[in-house]
Amino acid sequence: MSTNRKPPSILEPNPLGAYLKARRTKLDPAALGLPLERRRTPGLRREEVAQRAHVSVTWYTWLEQGRGGAPSPDALERIAVALQLEGVEREHLFLLALGHLPEARFQPAGDVAPRLQRVLDALECSPAMIKTTTWDVVAWNRAAAAVLSDYGKLAPDQRNVLRMLFRDPRVRAAQHDWESVARSAVAVFRADMMRTGAGASENVRALIDELERHSPEFAAMWRDSDVGHFGGGRKLFTHPQAGEIALEYSSFSVDGRPDLGMVVYNPATPADATRVLELIRARESR
Repeated sequence: MSTNRKPPSILEPNPLGAYLKARRTKLDPAALGLPLERRRTPGLRREEVAQRAHVSVTWYTWLEQGRGGAPSPDALERIAVALQLEGVEREHLFLLALGHLPEARFQPAGDVAPRLQRVLDALECSPAMIKTTTWDVVAWNRAAAAVLSDYGKLAPDQRNVLRMLFRDPRVRAAQHDWESVARSAVAVFRADMMRTGAGASENVRALIDELERHSPEFAAMWRDSDVGHFGGGRKLFTHPQAGEIALEYSSFSVDGRPDLGMVVYNPATPADATRVLELIRARESR
C-alpha cells in the first residue's frame, strides 16, 4: 500500500478539518513537553490540541470533522496559538473557518525591515512612508522628508499623521483643502482602529482624548462616526518654498505585516517631479 498522502486542498469537502489535522501532525510532542509513548501517528492528538487551546475535546473533534457551526474568532485565535500558527498560516486558518482575515495585531511603533526601507529609498522623487494602523509613521524616504514633513526631526511619539494634521500649523497650512482632508483622515482612522484589536485600545484612546481636548474640529468630526478607506487619489500640497505641488497617492498593504501600510505620492506632472527633486537637493545642501 502506498504511504503517499494527498496534501490538504481547499477543494476538499472539509478544507478546514484537513488543514487542522495537517498542522497538528507537524508538531513535535517532545518539544512541547508531551509524552511520546503509545503514539500511532505523528504529531499531536486532538485532545492535546484541545487542551492547549482551552476548548473541549468534543468541540474540537467536531471542528476537524466539519460538524457544528462556525467557531468564534477568539476560539480560532487560541487554536492558532495551540498549533503554533503565525503570519500567513494564521490568516489561512481564519479564511478557511470564517471567510475573512483576522484582525491586524497591534504592534508598538518600531523599525521596519531593511528591505522595506530600501523600497522607499528607491522611489527617488515620490514621497513615500510606512505607517502603522494607529497612524504612527515608522519609515519614510528623502522625498517625504523634503515635501511632507521632516519626520527625522520629530520625536517618535510626534510622528503620528492624525496628531500632525490637527495640531501642527505647518501641516495644516500645507493642505489645499484642510477640512476635506481632515474629515477623510478621521473616517479612515476610525476604520483602521477597529482592525487593530484590543492591543491598541489604550494608545488609541489616549490619542483621541488628546485631540478632542486640543481640537474642537477633531471632536466634531469624531462624533460624526464616519468610516472610510484610504484608497488612492490626488492631493495638492502647498509647500512654503516650492508653492503648489500636485501628487497622486496610492496605498498598499505590507505582505506579512497587516499592521503596516505604505503610502506613495507620485508627482502628477513632470513639473511637479522637478519641484520635488529641487526640494530634496535644497534640503540636503543645507
